[in-house]
Amino acid sequence: MSIGYPCITVGVSETNQKTCRKASATEEHLSVLIEHNLTALKHIMEFNGEHEIELFRISSDIIPFASDKSVNTLDWANQFSDQFEEIEKVIKNQGIRVSMHPGQYTVLNSPNPDVVERAIADLEYHTLFLDCVGADSSSKLILHVGGMYGDKKAAMDRFVAVYQTLSEGIKNRLVIENDDRSYTIEEVLEICERTGAPAVYDNLHNAINSSDYDKSDTYWIKKAKKTWQPKDGRQKTHYSQQQINSRTGSHSKFIGIDEFMGYYAEVESLDIDIMLEVKDKNLSAVKCILATKKNGKMEDLKEEWGRYEYVVLERSNEIYESIQSLLTNQSDYPVLKFYRLIEAALAQEPTNQTAVNAANQIWNHVEGIASDKERVKYKKISQELTKEKKNIKQVKTFLKRMLSKYEQQAMLESLYFEF
Repeated sequence: MSIGYPCITVGVSETNQKTCRKASATEEHLSVLIEHNLTALKHIMEFNGEHEIELFRISSDIIPFASDKSVNTLDWANQFSDQFEEIEKVIKNQGIRVSMHPGQYTVLNSPNPDVVERAIADLEYHTLFLDCVGADSSSKLILHVGGMYGDKKAAMDRFVAVYQTLSEGIKNRLVIENDDRSYTIEEVLEICERTGAPAVYDNLHNAINSSDYDKSDTYWIKKAKKTWQPKDGRQKTHYSQQQINSRTGSHSKFIGIDEFMGYYAEVESLDIDIMLEVKDKNLSAVKCILATKKNGKMEDLKEEWGRYEYVVLERSNEIYESIQSLLTNQSDYPVLKFYRLIEAALAQEPTNQTAVNAANQIWNHVEGIASDKERVKYKKISQELTKEKKNIKQVKTFLKRMLSKYEQQAMLESLYFEF
């Protein structure tokens, strides 16, 4: 079983990706953006390999306007072949399974031929990209069925009819996912039976839009497993949790470890890959991987603590001290206790005093080498923070600039600047 995350890496330097508007999408500008994005992807893959993350979804935006030949006229597959080869080496050396997920406008069952034509062009782009990084047929393109257009049966028939016209390259990669509004997993399974495409089961979508709420996740995963062939690789599933006090279907800010471990206990024997759909991306992926390790090491938790330390301190001194004690006094591997405490801290909002306390701890790393002018500046903005919590962003911006100026790289990697 592999656990992974989609598209964006949180708190890791040199992994941000860029795009542009059509008005500025010149060949020269697009070339610069693509080179940057491929470099960032390589860094993401290297990070994933270092943290035993063997499942990753590549952003569809990595090649801006790739499926619109009127905008992007570059032969990017050949132009950047050297970079693609470098990425391929990292992917294969680290054993990472990649995928992509075309967006909501890639609709194969639209009654509008122009929409369908654009959708197929988009699938061709995604297929070419995965070919360029040397991914085999186990690297999938995840797609929703699309709209209902007032007649669901006719819409399903259109999807099947259009699917039959697709190239073998696309068919070898395409998998179909249930959604939270239109098509249940049962309806997706019917389409998969008619097309031969594998089904990706999404637990949260099924919790919102199911044909039978009495059936468990394991029931549907086992049903979906029958659609997967050896060439498709290990069965993939999507896992997410509902964000409390948000619209129905909103992914949670982080994966709650106790809820995940309950799910994991149910599916552990099913031989599946789990893509986490969650807002903190790699942070929850690392959490779930460490929580499910058979022989976890305290060193891994201490490394995690090095990144979360000031996030916790900014919210609760009591929880901060509890975690310090946990990691000092425990001789076992208290991974669940550790993450429960982290989650308890993240559920709290910083107060003026806790925010200043954490900021002061960060400032201590550069205070001795900062200029007199910089010390005066920090004193001023930190005093303002004691009165108005809204000034926390200004304080963090200043601290990050100081850490960068004085080359405090370890501190720059703190998640303090991400929350």
